[in-house]
Amino acid sequence: MAKIGFNLLAWSAVVSDEMLPIAERLKNIGYDGIECFLAPIEKEVYRNFGKEVADLGLDMTCVMVLGPEENPISPSAEVRQKGLDRIKWAIDRADDMNAGALCGPFHSAFATFHDKAPDEDEYKRSAEVLAKAGEYAEQAGILLAPEAINRFECYLCNTMEQLVYLVEKVSHPSVKAHFDTHHANIEEKNIGDAIRRAAPVLGHVHISENDRGTPGSGHISWDETFGTLAEIGYDGWLTIEAFTRDDPDFANSINVWREYSKPWDVAENGYALIKEKCEEFGI
Repeated sequence: MAKIGFNLLAWSAVVSDEMLPIAERLKNIGYDGIECFLAPIEKEVYRNFGKEVADLGLDMTCVMVLGPEENPISPSAEVRQKGLDRIKWAIDRADDMNAGALCGPFHSAFATFHDKAPDEDEYKRSAEVLAKAGEYAEQAGILLAPEAINRFECYLCNTMEQLVYLVEKVSHPSVKAHFDTHHANIEEKNIGDAIRRAAPVLGHVHISENDRGTPGSGHISWDETFGTLAEIGYDGWLTIEAFTRDDPDFANSINVWREYSKPWDVAENGYALIKEKCEEFGI
């Protein structure tokens, strides 16, 4: 059976004890786990938070991004090494929290662009970094799930076709593809075909409305999404990722300038939607 998760970025990009009552309420709603963003804070904070979350009976996944100074597709070996080191740091923090997966667009630097289309050398560099990261993640029992995100936030992988090409080039069992309904709504010609293309290597799914508000309140085709996930036999995480202005610094960094939905509206109604569609389509 698929697990249902909720990303804490709806409240904060920083893990702290303040998130524990939120995690407890998410557990009471019915969620199987939470997802948290990995910011550069002390490892003891992550270790303690992970223990508290586990005590609540929740599982954990994590998400991360890379900056231009640690870009895995850079021509500079030094910069690529910094990217690999950063991913390894994130794997260690995920391991501290007993997380099972690390997702996000870490195949390349977030919001870092060039004056041309991505080329084969860049895919090769990214694959080499991800393969080494996959070896490191395997030792910790953590799945790496690089994500295809939209053209306004990412340069290398916008579509599942591009992402699957990269993941197949990596060719490591601990590195799989991450599908996000928000980004697919922008970039894919056909949602069902995109999921089918990713099927052999699909490892993580974000459930996100077209405007990043409450799933079911916008125009994402949920029947097509869940129907195709059922068709391919997907049984991994279905994690809601929604954004708000609750953490202004984070919101400003990703260009979230208005409220789409209140966090608890997203959590409660989004959970109901996922449960309904999972039961309807037999996921």
